[in-house]
Amino acid sequence: MKFVAYERKLQGTGASRRLRNADKVPGIVYGAGTPTMIELDHNALFFALKKEAFHSSILEMELGGKSQQVLLRDYQMHAFRPIVLHIDFQRVDATTKVTKKVPLHFVNEENSPAVKTDKCLVNHVVTELLIQCLASQLPEHLTIDLSNLAKGQSLHVSDLKLAEGIKVVTHGKKDPVIVSVSMQAAEEEAAPAPVAAAPAAAPTKAKKDEKQNKK
Repeated sequence: MKFVAYERKLQGTGASRRLRNADKVPGIVYGAGTPTMIELDHNALFFALKKEAFHSSILEMELGGKSQQVLLRDYQMHAFRPIVLHIDFQRVDATTKVTKKVPLHFVNEENSPAVKTDKCLVNHVVTELLIQCLASQLPEHLTIDLSNLAKGQSLHVSDLKLAEGIKVVTHGKKDPVIVSVSMQAAEEEAAPAPVAAAPAAAPTKAKKDEKQNKK
């Protein structure tokens, strides 16, 4: 993905406020040299942030007529308004080793024996993984094929087929679960039919006599 940034001369709270009032977003690019203060068009950036690839792939940033490869590292949003307040990028090249969260795309779930034959529920325990690799190897996403998933089976990190040089960072967890399979809950038993109301009792002899006396 490509985007355009402009070098920012002024810094500080007041300067950033003026930028935001002009529908611009202050930011910074760091790594591989001196950090550069930048500004971006707010609306273009806001809609770019809605795209998955903008978060997980190498981006082409045009700055001062030159193109640079960068990764999105952080951004801040307003607490309750749809406004981007600040954004950070990191310069990278083919030899830069990066650690980045990558989304998981699950495919063929509906064709798996677990779903098609045994009517099980497939639980996506995680939807993204933290991976470590060279910037040139960074994938936009990882595709997880569930076509062979069976009843009672779980899919772990060790089951993934990753390209050479790509490593999943598990933070000390031995072999995290990515997908699990469970049986569907049994249907709730039908509620018992309501008990028919008992017929009204016939008036007693005493009540009959009382009515006759009143007459």
